[in-house]
Amino acid sequence: MLKCDFQYQHADFILNVELEMQQQLLGIIGASGSGKSTLLKNIVGLLQPQQGYIQFNDRMLVDTQQKIHVAMHQRKIALIFQNALLFPHMNVQQNLRYAEKLVSKSERKFQFANIVELLELKSLLHRKAHQLSGGEAQRVSIGRALLSSPNLLLLDEPLTGLDSKLKQQILPFLKRMKDELDLPMIYVTHHLEELEYLEAETVQLNQGRLQTVPKFERI
Repeated sequence: MLKCDFQYQHADFILNVELEMQQQLLGIIGASGSGKSTLLKNIVGLLQPQQGYIQFNDRMLVDTQQKIHVAMHQRKIALIFQNALLFPHMNVQQNLRYAEKLVSKSERKFQFANIVELLELKSLLHRKAHQLSGGEAQRVSIGRALLSSPNLLLLDEPLTGLDSKLKQQILPFLKRMKDELDLPMIYVTHHLEELEYLEAETVQLNQGRLQTVPKFERI
């Protein structure tokens, strides 16, 4: 599925990644500044490694030796950030349809109605982005990412900034996504309890290097 062996350096920080992902959901835990977001940005194409390769399925996305660097918009990888980045002048339905329209009908992996049902967005469709709570906006952001029909979904601390009540509202939706969608996902966080709830196989990122973490062991 996903194979990475690369190095990325910025100033004094060095990220050295050796990763082979075969499971549907991989959890990556680490403290702030450990390189979690940097790792995802290299996979999606926002950053470019100085050396090494990134391969998804049979497609080489990055290979510094062969000078391969597939553009971000051609990778079919979606990245969900900590803050929902919705178009403020559009309502929820328009935000969702915007992503869907970028994909030809023959290549759409998910149907609009199914995503609306999965994330319980029907009552929100005609609201503008500024009328949504933080949790509602993040659900819309997730829905929009899914409707872009990615082959891989990256979640960069999607519950950061939400209070405990809102987190408990969104985690079941993420669990449903894992259970009901045939979509590989990488979920990064510094809260192990989120990965425990999602029953994710987990690795730890520590000072730019990935380390194995025994399942659900407290760190």
